[in-house]
Amino acid sequence: MTKSLGRYRRDNGAKTAGGDTQRLFAASQRLAAEVSRMFGPEPDIADRHYWLETMMNHIPDYIYAKDLEGRFLIANRATVADNGFAEMKDIIGKTDYDLHPAEMIGHMAATERQVIETGQPIFGMEERAFVSKGYERWLMTSKVPLRNKQGETIGIVGISRDISDRKKAERLLVGQARLLEMIATSTPLADFFNELILMIEAHLPGIVGSILLLSPDGRQLLSGAAPGLDEAYCSAIHGLAIGPKAGSCGTAAWRGEPVVVADVLSDPLWEDYAGLIRPLGYRSCWSTPIQSYQGQVLGTFALYSRDVGVPSVEQNDMISMAAHLAGIAIERRQSEERIQFMAHHDALTGLPNRVLFDERVASALQQARVSGQWVALAFLDLDNFKLINDTLGHNAGDELLRVVAGRMLACVRKSDMIVRVGGDEFIILLNGLPPERSIVLSRLEDIRAAIGAPLVLGGRSLQVSCSMGVVCYPDHGETASELLANADSAMYRAKEIGRNNLQLFDVEMALKAHEKLRRHEELRDAIARGEFVLHYQPQMNLKTQRIFAAESLLRWQHPQRGMVLPGEFIPLAEETGLIVPIGDWVLNEACRQNKAWQDAGLPSIVVSVNVSARQFKERNWVSRVAEALEVSGLEARYLELEVTESLIMQDVVTAVATMHELEALGVHLAIDDFGTGYSSLSALKSFPVRRLKIDRSFVQDIPDDADDMAITGAIISLAQKLQMQVIAEGVETQAQVDFLAASGCDDIQGYFISRPVGAAAFVALLAG
Repeated sequence: MTKSLGRYRRDNGAKTAGGDTQRLFAASQRLAAEVSRMFGPEPDIADRHYWLETMMNHIPDYIYAKDLEGRFLIANRATVADNGFAEMKDIIGKTDYDLHPAEMIGHMAATERQVIETGQPIFGMEERAFVSKGYERWLMTSKVPLRNKQGETIGIVGISRDISDRKKAERLLVGQARLLEMIATSTPLADFFNELILMIEAHLPGIVGSILLLSPDGRQLLSGAAPGLDEAYCSAIHGLAIGPKAGSCGTAAWRGEPVVVADVLSDPLWEDYAGLIRPLGYRSCWSTPIQSYQGQVLGTFALYSRDVGVPSVEQNDMISMAAHLAGIAIERRQSEERIQFMAHHDALTGLPNRVLFDERVASALQQARVSGQWVALAFLDLDNFKLINDTLGHNAGDELLRVVAGRMLACVRKSDMIVRVGGDEFIILLNGLPPERSIVLSRLEDIRAAIGAPLVLGGRSLQVSCSMGVVCYPDHGETASELLANADSAMYRAKEIGRNNLQLFDVEMALKAHEKLRRHEELRDAIARGEFVLHYQPQMNLKTQRIFAAESLLRWQHPQRGMVLPGEFIPLAEETGLIVPIGDWVLNEACRQNKAWQDAGLPSIVVSVNVSARQFKERNWVSRVAEALEVSGLEARYLELEVTESLIMQDVVTAVATMHELEALGVHLAIDDFGTGYSSLSALKSFPVRRLKIDRSFVQDIPDDADDMAITGAIISLAQKLQMQVIAEGVETQAQVDFLAASGCDDIQGYFISRPVGAAAFVALLAG
């Protein structure tokens, strides 16, 4: 009768296989009892037989009994009819071997033999039905021993229930889970679409599915997947323009809503496409838009049927489910592509970033080695970009960068590359160039000229220039890092000689670059080896004539060059960022030394420490100052931090906020080199500083320069009115001291008192 494709479950009288199995078991037990009584010496056997037959014939499940040889003893109407007979008498005495091919029933016969031999029933066995009724059918079968009154097994009783709908639903759930797994594992869209359509087609026999994707410009539908459709037809509709009369799919994409066409040969929407579909025999097409979570049309999902009509409820549900899953898959892929793009491109300009450049440049150099052609690298920096950004605003600056990026892209080939590496810096990679310097420079000069063309920005007409450093492989380096370093050196050379020019790397630049690298390595090693020392220059109060403070000044005790002054290495430290760890060491050492002097019984003084712009901008700068005080044990009132006007004016709001935090610690603040910056009086009054330091450039020519005397006097007067103390640095003569004292200056610092000295020598000054 049936062929098993699944496991069966044995029951020792304890459990049954779910609700269906329990019902089948109860019915089979009752049937077994009734059949047993049929063959017993009961007086009303005819009535019982009629009652039993009527009951079984009203049950849609297969119900039957067989003897020990597998011959049918009894079968209900469903069993008789589905096996091709009109009356039960026609099937009595026959075996399944008489009704079906032998290769189909081997497993079923084996299970029946097992029940007879063991006397144990088999419940909830799932098996494929022999009789298909036009579609794949599955049965849940239970078989129990048929026994006589003496308890002897004389055959089997079987009950089979059609579970095709349940199996179909299970396959659908498994298919959906498989599709979701494919989405989660980033399966290629084409493979996902094919799997989705094949699942739908298996669930809806006779139906063919199709997925079309909306083109990037939103005007056409492109082939996505249609494994069951004719390839020529798919090719014909690839690139179909969407519109109000563009078949089912083109119209659905145009309207953004489902379009159901019951007859494609007569519906006006198909008027222009009926000739394509007629040879294939399809008569109806039901399409629905595939949409994003926000409702944006991404494509269409359609079902084709050879019958005229509209979709059933089940078919509509399948269309909706398929369109929803397809939308999730497309959005997932688009998100991944966006993430991938963002990982390798600059968000502002859309240009490749340094990550993608590093991947591409190695390949370009390898190809150049084989072909003998040149690769040119140019490091480009826009001139005065910060001024434009500060004057016109960041939005205008961003727009300028986008315009510049577009102009550069218009000057290069697809095989070339323009990279934004940050701020207003770009790298240009030109591939496959003939080994002629003039051609390389001509190409790059064209780019520079394009950048310098006039433009309107923020309502203003302006021009922007650039400085460009150029290297050529293989003449100027063997590796990407070497080439970039040399191009960077050439660019800085372009800026040094006046900007708005292009400089080709040469040997002199190479020597400077190597020297710079060597000095950088030396400076980094100096930090690790502790080669820095502090010298201290005393500060004296003019009224008391006593030393009350000292400025800590950094020195580098070089193992070969001896004592190196800060002017020789501080600029490099600023440029490389090493100024931050060096500045931290200075801060901690100055606090430690001052506390040591106090512990030794010397008069308490204030030690001032110069703060670099890089240090001051560190997010945790205030906490690092607090940590230095805590570790050393020095009270905050004995520490003064010196900042320059130019440092503060880079970002007044942030700088003032940081100074207030430092003031809250109890630390004193001073403005160093006052008069050389560009702070306004309105800004100055908001600075929480205790002292102004008059720059030495205003003091050195006193009393010979009347202008310097006027400026110095004005600064002293300004400080007094703002209730700030004022100290003049660079004081060397008695005449300078007399003028400063007469002008009301509070304190002085300079060679007149002492040169900067080591910690031990400063003790003698302080004690004296």
